[in-house]
Amino acid sequence: MRVVIAEDSVLLREGLARLLVEAGFDVVDAVPDAESLLRSVGDRQPEVVVADVRMPPTHTDEGLRAALVIRRRWPRVAVLVLSQYVEERYASELLAGDTRGVGYLLKDRVADVEAFVDALHRVGDGGTALDPEVVSQLLARSRRRDPMSGLTPREREVLQLMAEGRSNAGIATQLVVTEGAVEKHVSGIFTKLDLPPAESDHRRVLAVLRYLEG
Repeated sequence: MRVVIAEDSVLLREGLARLLVEAGFDVVDAVPDAESLLRSVGDRQPEVVVADVRMPPTHTDEGLRAALVIRRRWPRVAVLVLSQYVEERYASELLAGDTRGVGYLLKDRVADVEAFVDALHRVGDGGTALDPEVVSQLLARSRRRDPMSGLTPREREVLQLMAEGRSNAGIATQLVVTEGAVEKHVSGIFTKLDLPPAESDHRRVLAVLRYLEG
């Protein structure tokens, strides 16, 4: 899988490149800023981009803005953004549209190499990878804006795991229940939130996130 990395910290940029090469990825470029990232995506045609949210010159949201441009201009290129902290506004903007091939992780997750590599593979294959902390804060904000009073505590647990991109089988394993029980919870969630059932993980996540942003 061809990867372009965008990170202004030289140490982290080189560390990510080495980590991904050792994991079997083809790192075709590693750049320090958003302008170079867009130019590299156009020239190198990667399958997935790993980008820091904050990059030069202002170190605010250049990486995110570049990610949004990539999603519009090269929709087949998957994007995994990394952030030092959970920034709800940035996560909301990135996840407002089609979430296929999109990921948002905290930088601390990179330390768990196996999980990080798995997340990158998932995003590169058209799936979704969301940091559990990001999901928790988005759900908390949604409750503040429009409390999901109709959902049971178990349905809320299932909803959060769905938003992380887990399958019914994965949710069943996490909650130590049967897959049939999870299917019933999922059906109930979509009914109570007035959302149409979805047949694949990324469409399920898209429906959940659209509700969160609604």
